[in-house]
Amino acid sequence: MSEPQRPDTPQPPPLRQSDPEKYAYLRAEATAPYRGFRQFIYVAFGASGFVGGIFFLAQFMAGREVDTALPNLALQAGVVALMVTLWRWEQRSKDKAIAAIRKRERQRNS
Repeated sequence: MSEPQRPDTPQPPPLRQSDPEKYAYLRAEATAPYRGFRQFIYVAFGASGFVGGIFFLAQFMAGREVDTALPNLALQAGVVALMVTLWRWEQRSKDKAIAAIRKRERQRNS
């Protein structure tokens, strides 16, 4: 059990003052708590689409079942493009959230 702090013991400065960058990051993370999980999903599905695209491209280049390989290749390319787009959108929204928090903190401190 920890010993209670005495009133004359100096308190460390709040995170807002001691490390504003980390504070802004944590606040942005609190507003979107599953952002990291979503980004993991985007990477996993994008990698899956990329691997599938390689296989269907090889099948198309070999000339085997071209009538099914080409639509499947297009679908895999679409999955990869969608995941890249979602990843970029997520990054932009994260950057905007951090910038808004920094702006509010600057206004609060002025």
